[in-house]
Amino acid sequence: MLNLLYKEFKVSIHPLFFLVAVLASALMLIPGWLYFIVLLYFAFISIPNIFAAYKTQNDLMFSLLLPVRRQEIVQARMNAIILLELAHILLTLIFTIIHHLLYNLPMYIFVEPNMAFFGLVFLMFGLMNFSFFPLYFKSAHKYGLAAVAINAVGVLFAAAVELLVLFNKTAHEIIHNTSGNYTQIHWFILAGGILMFVVLNWFAYKLSLKEFEKVDVS
Repeated sequence: MLNLLYKEFKVSIHPLFFLVAVLASALMLIPGWLYFIVLLYFAFISIPNIFAAYKTQNDLMFSLLLPVRRQEIVQARMNAIILLELAHILLTLIFTIIHHLLYNLPMYIFVEPNMAFFGLVFLMFGLMNFSFFPLYFKSAHKYGLAAVAINAVGVLFAAAVELLVLFNKTAHEIIHNTSGNYTQIHWFILAGGILMFVVLNWFAYKLSLKEFEKVDVS
């Protein structure tokens, strides 16, 4: 599986997508912005272009010609995308630290970039992957419907959170207050988000493998 993962990054996925992650993450330096959009650029730009390249290169047939199991193909492809997502999140965290060093904003209208925000980001990516991979692996070739699904889920999740924080006083206080017990709540949201990210990706893998086993490439 490690050799297949190496193939994903050396042959299938262009290094340019790491630059996309850097440039998108730098948008965290905009004060008082809708910061979920920074992470959603992964679904807007990277996902459709990466999977268009897979299709253009006929990567599925190439992978099936290798002496590997279908299970390993699913694992490698999912792990490659998840590693890109984690790189995007890490870069966003770095620019968030710079953001807080540069600005001392007394009030954020939208969700403030803090620990709770990153917990919600992990949850969002988990839901996006759960919506994307099982649909994609129904054919492991056609990606259009899966790309629509991942973008729809991401946008709807981000919009729901932003609107909840904007119009619900309790949610607004939990997200924006960093004193006392609220810090513990933020840690809880972060831990819960990471846990859900792992769980949702595991279920996405199981469903994807089940779908891919049915694919007839003859």
